[in-house]
Amino acid sequence: MIQHKDHFHGSDLEKIEAIYGIKKDEIVSFSANVNPLGISTKLRTSLSEHLDAITTYPDRDYKDLKNCIANYAGAEAEHIIVGNGSTELISLFIQITAPKKAMILGPTYSEYEREITLNGGKTKYYPLPASKDFQMDVEDFKSHLTEDLDLLILCNPNNPTSTCIRSNTMREILDVCKESSIYVMVDETYIEFVDDISACSAVSLAKSYNNIIILRGTSKFFASPGLRLGYAITGNEDLLHQIHKYKNPWMINSLAEVAGKLMFQDDDYIQKTRTLIASERKKLYQMFLDSPKYTPFEPTANFMLIRIDDPNLDSGILFERCIKEKMMIRDCSTFPFLSDRFIRICFMSEEDNARLAKCLLEA
Repeated sequence: MIQHKDHFHGSDLEKIEAIYGIKKDEIVSFSANVNPLGISTKLRTSLSEHLDAITTYPDRDYKDLKNCIANYAGAEAEHIIVGNGSTELISLFIQITAPKKAMILGPTYSEYEREITLNGGKTKYYPLPASKDFQMDVEDFKSHLTEDLDLLILCNPNNPTSTCIRSNTMREILDVCKESSIYVMVDETYIEFVDDISACSAVSLAKSYNNIIILRGTSKFFASPGLRLGYAITGNEDLLHQIHKYKNPWMINSLAEVAGKLMFQDDDYIQKTRTLIASERKKLYQMFLDSPKYTPFEPTANFMLIRIDDPNLDSGILFERCIKEKMMIRDCSTFPFLSDRFIRICFMSEEDNARLAKCLLEA
């Protein structure tokens, strides 16, 4: 198991407040990867009208919510499981399948390895090289999908590299995995931020492949990490049966159920988010591309990985510089296969992005 260093998470604003003496409400977090628009307008204006929902138990089957998710994600309602955030669903899936050996694309989110280890399994990483802009060599990758593996975990788009595996490539990977009886877990936490969701999402593949489960949540795109609403999609009937057998009767509360139905139908908010992120992503990528101090890696999601080329700078120096200006970036020295030569920023409002760019590029 790779040793993961301690770090400030995007949610650790209380720690930042205590250490730096800056009020957490004044900090703009470029580390949390959360939609800068805040929660859905429809949710903000309508949720209070549904407070009486907490006086009754939720529908045990969450039928209406699943139908709403199905329409939003382009999935079959009967293939959907809802959960208390995607993290709970990751844990539940790994507990049920109990993989003895898993492969994870790296660098990536550490929770995958943690859950596998807690359940007695071992992991190995397939590192994406910076020399190839963290892009996967598909043929080489497929050669590592051997029968000693039980599980392959892919974050798509990947955090922190912001690279994306397109669905036609995912199909190739699934074919090889099926031959070797390898289950594939795809974390699509950031998929809604990409330009062409249909070309990158694996949801459509769940209808024809029974060796895939896709995980999504509302924390990032819908700016609601405290809601703890996630969902998974799989066409594997046996797995669905096992999950329903072992999961808690009510995976999410009544207000989260109502909130989900409101958010997934807020088309205006969804389009505003996609338009803002697409515009700011293009703008900031070009700004850092033009700077001799940095090498940005072309992003597909709502965040960007940046290599620091200036020998007088490192991720710690830049973190300190930004936090003193009440902006929090991600020091990537804690990610496996990265170092203090890398930082990650997410795209916020136009005004906040301009302030961050000035802090990093002009100082």
